[in-house]
Amino acid sequence: MIKLVLFGHTGSGKSTSASIVRRFFENRGKHVVVLKLAQPLYELQHQFYRITDRSIELYQQDQILLEMIANQLRRISPSCLIDNFQKRLLEVEADVILNDDLRDPYVDFPALKKQGFRFIRITCSEEVRLQRLRLRDDLSTNVHSTSSSQIDLIEADVMIDNSGNQNEELEAKLFTVLEGWL
Repeated sequence: MIKLVLFGHTGSGKSTSASIVRRFFENRGKHVVVLKLAQPLYELQHQFYRITDRSIELYQQDQILLEMIANQLRRISPSCLIDNFQKRLLEVEADVILNDDLRDPYVDFPALKKQGFRFIRITCSEEVRLQRLRLRDDLSTNVHSTSSSQIDLIEADVMIDNSGNQNEELEAKLFTVLEGWL
């Protein structure tokens, strides 16, 4: 089983990269599952909106609310998100497990490293990142999130700059890395 983590600041291109990685492996006949550390956060966010009689898609992002929920869960139990992730990981049957929402260098990163995940950091210039965030359909945006303020402490196996505007360029960079790992 291949286990990959794509990480970086919000707006760096992690979701786009995850789509490219998924397509890379599916085109080679591999079954890919995207497993999110933040799955419980999205479920709780959905409940917040349901209680207020507002409709929201499950993975739509109210970044301010998601960060508040994450902070409170980690206050109660620092390992709750990775514990939940690991329970779900045991139930997954796939050739490739892909995660695209790692932010915590202290609890989540060491646990994923111990599980044998490889880490690809997606970066881009701050100007490009801010421009991308303005174009997203998030319910709220937290440009300088405290949850990713220490992301530099996560050790990357590979760093990929995604400052360009062409997905083909990002795809070529990712394919080169993935082909080298096969």
